[in-house]
Amino acid sequence: MKDISKKLKLLQEELENRKKNDNLSRYNTGEKKHQKQLLFHQCPKKNRWVFGGNRSGKTECGAVETVYLARGIHPYSQNKPNISGWVVSLSKQVQRDVAQAKILHYLRPDHIEKIVMSSGRADSAESGIIDFILVRNVFGGLSKIGFKSCDQGREKFQGSSLDFVWFDEEPPYDIYQECRMRVLDRGGIIFGTMTPLKGLTWVYNQIYLNEANDDEVWYIQMEWADNPYLDSRELENLTQTLSEEELESRRYGKFMQNGGMVYSEFDEKIHVIDPFTIPLEWYDNISIDPGLNNPLSAHWYAADYDNNVYVIEEHFEKGRDVDYHASKIKEKSARLNWHYSQNGMLNALIDSAASQRTLASRKNVVELFYENGILANPRVNKDLFSGISLVKRYLKDGEGKAHLFIFRNCVNLIREIKAYYWSDGDRPAKTDDHCLDEMRYYLMSRPSLANIYSPASASKSLVQKDKAKLIKNKKNNWQR
Repeated sequence: MKDISKKLKLLQEELENRKKNDNLSRYNTGEKKHQKQLLFHQCPKKNRWVFGGNRSGKTECGAVETVYLARGIHPYSQNKPNISGWVVSLSKQVQRDVAQAKILHYLRPDHIEKIVMSSGRADSAESGIIDFILVRNVFGGLSKIGFKSCDQGREKFQGSSLDFVWFDEEPPYDIYQECRMRVLDRGGIIFGTMTPLKGLTWVYNQIYLNEANDDEVWYIQMEWADNPYLDSRELENLTQTLSEEELESRRYGKFMQNGGMVYSEFDEKIHVIDPFTIPLEWYDNISIDPGLNNPLSAHWYAADYDNNVYVIEEHFEKGRDVDYHASKIKEKSARLNWHYSQNGMLNALIDSAASQRTLASRKNVVELFYENGILANPRVNKDLFSGISLVKRYLKDGEGKAHLFIFRNCVNLIREIKAYYWSDGDRPAKTDDHCLDEMRYYLMSRPSLANIYSPASASKSLVQKDKAKLIKNKKNNWQR
């Protein structure tokens, strides 16, 4: 009887010790997991990314997701036995110090069947370079976590068939493409965790902007404030050592180039919303930036009684004539039950250039729209910097409140806002701004709003700050 009691006591102590040292269990119970990490794990998309500042908790996401999959215990997706995946780091040293260390942190020793080393000894794997780990899966089989480094070159990433790939930091594009092929036949997943320090690379275009409109692409941005476990004094010390530009990437996980993003106030989690039924009395106007070879952009704008503006629908297409665009605009207006004028015309704003005739046409674009039942008003305010200042004020007023909300289906407007950067001069780069132009025309057409459109001096300072930052960057580059 004493022997049984002793064994039960020892077993209880062992279970308590395992629980104390089970970092994955602590993560699962919320001791070390914050809300944005939870959103990452819950997302069902097959190409998921975390853009996070240093110490925001992004690497924890990748390591825990890897262990979830290998063990067959993912709480939010269908689990499989005997899966195989890669962890891809920039170099072997980075692998050892970051991704490999995190996975060993979350893998209990009794869940490891075998560790095969590239260099070093398996009994002290944390100090060597791991080739792969065989993990005991809850289905009774073994899963394989392999480790790769980008400095090995693309050839080392060929041939295998995988269930998942985790990129710890941004890989070269050719390696990303090769890894996509590796998960193709198994219907596997890709996930990446990175701090965007390289500027506007392929990740910016293909993941952040999602230029291909791939439904399986998803991302979330994490910053220091999202991680409640960081020490406030440590954050204060980090902040003081970083420049304003470095803070954008290393704290907020934002992509930066040249003088930075024109609409740096834009926050996709705040300004992009799910569509809802707009009251008919909120319907306001349509705004058009005309194009034939270039895209024609049109958006439908509504405004509530608190001076909030909602962008609720878009038409964006190139290579079509006015007859086609007019039919699409009327078709979408009918679906929205949009209001018509007393003479049965649709009202809209349009770039003043649309009132100019060309040698190739006897009628201008305004006249052609009129013939198609759309009364397009070309008398719009096209002042660039006043318009930018006003957009900034709608994105965030003097009290930090947002007054501009974009329905999620307006994908081209959202893409253009995220891609709008100051150029090498004192103006934004003149590329992909068709939606942004007509949005400015609309906002500039609205009555002056005291709580949004601050006095001219305050409004100008928003642009002047961005321009001053650009001038400062250029000066620093010249001094180097």
